[in-house]
Amino acid sequence: MSDAPATRRLRIGVDTGGTFTDFVVFDEDSGTLEVFKVPSTRPDQADGIIEGLSDYLARSDNSSDAVAFFCHGTTVGTNAILEAKGSATGLVITEGFRGVYEVGEQARGSGSIIYDLFFDKPPRLVPARLTEEVTERVGSSGEVLVPLDENSVRKAISQLVRHGVKSVAVCLLFSFKHPEHEQRIRELFSEMAPEINVSISSEVAPEIREYYRMSTTVVNAYLNPLLELYVKSLDDRLFKLGVKTDQRYIIRSNGGVASFSTARDRSVQTILSGPAAGVVTASHVAASTDLENLVTFDMGGTSTDVALIKQGEAIRRMGGKVHNLDVLVPMLDIHTVAAGGGTVAWVDEMGALQVGPKSAGSFPGPACYGNGGTEPTVTDANVVLGVLSATQPLAGGALSLDRKAAEDVISEKIAKPLGISVTQAARGIIEIVNVKMQEAIKVVSSNRGYDLRDFYLFAFGGAGPLHASQIAEEMGMKGIVIPPYPGVTSALGLLLSDVRHDYVHSDLKDLEEVKPGYAASVLNQLKDQGMCQLQEEGFAIGQCRFIYDMDLRYIGQGYQLTVPLPEVPATIEDLHQLRQRFDEAHLQLTGHFAPEERVEVVSYRVSAIAAVPRAPLGVPVPQDGDLSAALVGETEVFLKDSLEKVPMYQRSKLGAGVEVHGPAIIIQNDSTTVLGSGQMALMDPWGYLRVETSH
Repeated sequence: MSDAPATRRLRIGVDTGGTFTDFVVFDEDSGTLEVFKVPSTRPDQADGIIEGLSDYLARSDNSSDAVAFFCHGTTVGTNAILEAKGSATGLVITEGFRGVYEVGEQARGSGSIIYDLFFDKPPRLVPARLTEEVTERVGSSGEVLVPLDENSVRKAISQLVRHGVKSVAVCLLFSFKHPEHEQRIRELFSEMAPEINVSISSEVAPEIREYYRMSTTVVNAYLNPLLELYVKSLDDRLFKLGVKTDQRYIIRSNGGVASFSTARDRSVQTILSGPAAGVVTASHVAASTDLENLVTFDMGGTSTDVALIKQGEAIRRMGGKVHNLDVLVPMLDIHTVAAGGGTVAWVDEMGALQVGPKSAGSFPGPACYGNGGTEPTVTDANVVLGVLSATQPLAGGALSLDRKAAEDVISEKIAKPLGISVTQAARGIIEIVNVKMQEAIKVVSSNRGYDLRDFYLFAFGGAGPLHASQIAEEMGMKGIVIPPYPGVTSALGLLLSDVRHDYVHSDLKDLEEVKPGYAASVLNQLKDQGMCQLQEEGFAIGQCRFIYDMDLRYIGQGYQLTVPLPEVPATIEDLHQLRQRFDEAHLQLTGHFAPEERVEVVSYRVSAIAAVPRAPLGVPVPQDGDLSAALVGETEVFLKDSLEKVPMYQRSKLGAGVEVHGPAIIIQNDSTTVLGSGQMALMDPWGYLRVETSH
């Protein structure tokens, strides 16, 4: 590496996926973007990050102090949950409420499990034997009914130490109204067992609903030691590499970034860290162009993540299930399904073809990677069908594909057991995985009252553009949009995300009884908290903005809706308009509303946001050049029932305004786009492919 003084200021986004770790480097001085991929490393994701960054700095002849900004999307928390490898966690609760966590929400879910006679609820992260009760009681208004008995706390701590827990969740009844008891318990843990990580619900999820608050705090405790260790290790290794900037961030589930120190204390907020970044990119595209309505379609190596963007704004939710765990934190409304390039196909005991949820991961990966993979995957099926060409390496030329290996593994594991041809088996794999992804898209769109005919499919991830044309066609969508670098779009989102902190205050009251002055005082107190935190992180007042929301429900309902406020309410009329917007939101979601019913305020919310400099959304493409300049040859692809020769184009040589008519294949370093018969792709001036469907 050169010892010369840095001549560039680099902003670097690193997104770690199941198969590849993606890098986007933005040079602030020249305004240029560079992208590249390296294989993801397990068990320590930091290995791949440090190796990839070190190699880049060396080959680009930059010193490490040129790095002025570093942002990371991580799957440490997600992987720990999926693989049940979190920390041994205990739970401390109010005496008499031991069963809250075990009973949960008392729901069996939906779909096929309703008819499953052998259904068992998934095991809890904290077993009953690691749950300890302490003597105390706080009322619903925050009044202390029974003082905290510190002797009972000391006994609980001794028991948990004896059981060898590494982390503890503390969730007392109505602690969001009176947090002092939880704070004192944390102090006692610090005195008696400082080695135990402690999460308290009044800080992790300070709002109403004891089970959801408890579940969220448990998830935070389950993940905190792992994320703390990972972030500290990454931080130390970056510093050792010479990256000294204090602008080091991790993206969270809400689509905003937080400093390393803030993120590692609220690990539950990073469960959707990786997928959130791609939605951020799509939101900026939607807000900056005429493509206001998008459904994001991020298909990577192990999963597909989808989300909905309406009129330039990503849909958010204030809690829900993530990987079958109930969490009560603000997040982008992302739905994930086990459907990626590395998803394994198999034949079940009834002789039916199944796809997923198991993944071949980055190593050995699909059989066609040539790393010893022995399971047929979605990528292998695409190679067999010719959609992925064995003559065109992946990952910028770093990975060649072995078509024979793909054919052999599909023949042995799928075609022969089912008595069909290899091509039929490959087509079956693709059809099944496409249906799974279509169902995921419906969850965030048509199931919630949105008409897919009004939406474009924003396809990215290494495998997204491979499948997008068929999915959008079959679902009757408006069209498809493919960004300049589909394979690293999530990493780009890391350089577009603002710092964001969310605050909530729960206070049940009939909306008709709420005075504008009271609502304003609550919201302004939350705003002041956000301003203080952003100022502590080095942001000036002029860099900050605030978003206000209130959670409302019809009195007697078991759920609430979050309704945005244009500004802090100042008059009764402002609250009347809020009520009207709630009725409209209820109609959108459920198909009905009840304007004659009374409405109840559940919670007040404020999001504090500080803008950071952003990388460009697009990459200018040549203004001239005809289609023939981009033609690199022909390839044989199975389309419908026959093998056809279709043209293959190099995307980097497509000029602005050039049209590509399907069927065709468009290749680039990080992804491959497939156009079906009757489809047409237009290259816009900023490097986005806009595909019109044939319906």
